[in-house]
Amino acid sequence: MVEESVVAVEIVDACSTEEWLLHSQQLVPIALTKSKQVQGFQGRWKMIITKLEQVPSKLSDLSSHPCFSKNALCKEQLQAVSRTLREAIELAELCLKEKYEGKLRMQSDLDALICKLDLNLKDCSLLTKTGVLGEATLPFNVSLAESDIATHSNIKELLARLQIGHLEAKNKALEKLHDVMKEDEKNVLAVFGRSNVSALVQLLTATSPRIREKTVCIISSLIESGSCENWLVSEGVLPPLIRLIESGSSVGKEKAIVSLQKLSMSEDTTRAIIGHGGVRPLIELCESGDSVLQAAAACTLKNISAVPEVRQVLAEEGIVKVMINLLNYGILLGTKEYAAECLQNLTASNENMRKSVISEGGVRSLLAYLDGPLPQESAVGSLRNLVGSVSEETLVSLGLLPCLVHILKFGSLGAQQGAASVICKICSSMEMKKMLGEVGCIPLLINMLGAKVNNARLLAAQAIVSLMVLPQNRREIKKDDKSVPNMVQLLDPSPQNTAKKYAVSCLGSLSSCKKCKKLMISYGAIGYLKKLVEMEIPGAKKLLERLERGKLRSLFSRK
Repeated sequence: MVEESVVAVEIVDACSTEEWLLHSQQLVPIALTKSKQVQGFQGRWKMIITKLEQVPSKLSDLSSHPCFSKNALCKEQLQAVSRTLREAIELAELCLKEKYEGKLRMQSDLDALICKLDLNLKDCSLLTKTGVLGEATLPFNVSLAESDIATHSNIKELLARLQIGHLEAKNKALEKLHDVMKEDEKNVLAVFGRSNVSALVQLLTATSPRIREKTVCIISSLIESGSCENWLVSEGVLPPLIRLIESGSSVGKEKAIVSLQKLSMSEDTTRAIIGHGGVRPLIELCESGDSVLQAAAACTLKNISAVPEVRQVLAEEGIVKVMINLLNYGILLGTKEYAAECLQNLTASNENMRKSVISEGGVRSLLAYLDGPLPQESAVGSLRNLVGSVSEETLVSLGLLPCLVHILKFGSLGAQQGAASVICKICSSMEMKKMLGEVGCIPLLINMLGAKVNNARLLAAQAIVSLMVLPQNRREIKKDDKSVPNMVQLLDPSPQNTAKKYAVSCLGSLSSCKKCKKLMISYGAIGYLKKLVEMEIPGAKKLLERLERGKLRSLFSRK
């Protein structure tokens, strides 16, 4: 009997791929004949018969591949097809004899059979399309060391296994891929294709938490390496990543949020994150106590806030209050910096957003943060956006002026530039100019005139010009030994030097002082000014004439 020969073939573990093909081909007509004889469950059996009739053509496609007999995947696939066909025969016999355990149980078994047949047909098609059959590979049960799985051909087979077979088989492939990437990530990335990316994204929605966790670890590595980001997004990675943030394991959440953090650097992806409802889970992570998750979520929201048209959505989700809270109580220093940068983005061009930040106590929180050991540029930027919407009295009462001095002393050059910009912005009244001079801003701004960065020199010069309107501030500048030399250096006529017109203005205000005039001449101001006169820089001609008169008088007095 054919059935007896079938059992005999399955018992022999050493059967070749060709023998498994023959075995499967023998089973198809048996399964079809018996299926057509069944009278009950006609709807389900009709679907089963339709799928069984497709099996011969799939087997033919598989067997016609040039490397059919060389590849372990073909043999495994034929074994899987044989098991499904045998199950179809067994279920048909039970239905014919009506010896099954209840109608519902049989309906469930038939539904499972339909799913297996679907999987077999799909996997046969995938195998003939992946290109992996062009590589001769070793059996799947050989250990990593024995098979030298780090070669491209074996990695291709491993990646193909993510697309075929039942969930447990994919899980096994996932585990091996995870191990391989730890040791040889470069070779894995070299052979990754779009179909492999698609398979990984599909595994992110698997029912098994363990499979989801391993999958997101691999996806995180892909994103971290800068590979496949566009493929991942286009294959739909964002929704499952967001769901993992909401309900994944601790490892799954961490890898998912780190992945989103990197992906959110693209504006298009940022909009997609918003569209898939990603803001609320990110905000909830910011409110959690986990430092790593909190920092990554804050960074992702900071990236999202850089896109102007989505800021209103963020505001509606309550981001302002959350970021101010992080600024006050964030666990890591980096988290506070992300919060400050997010606030800077939010307040860049929206007056309503500025009012919201101010009403939630944002100015006080920013000043408290800036009073720390390392004032950050982003926090100063946020402050600069806000000061124009706050009264002078409030700013003074909150301690803005000593904070500016602190930033000019201890902040990075970027933070110092921000502080100089704030000074220019708040120098609207004589009283404010007076207070800025009294707290000690002037010597620090004079130091900035000697900075290597052009923008720093420009902002410092602008701030000094604003403060010089007040006589007592001018006296303070005259007393500083660095003021005239630094300002003369800013007369440099090169196009890169954008501070020259402010330097002319500053020196013009000081030129009535004989000591300052002599210093200007001795540091070469006349030579610079002659070139600036040719460039028609405002005030240069008048200052040049003053200095030249002073030089002549000095000559005559010596004679």
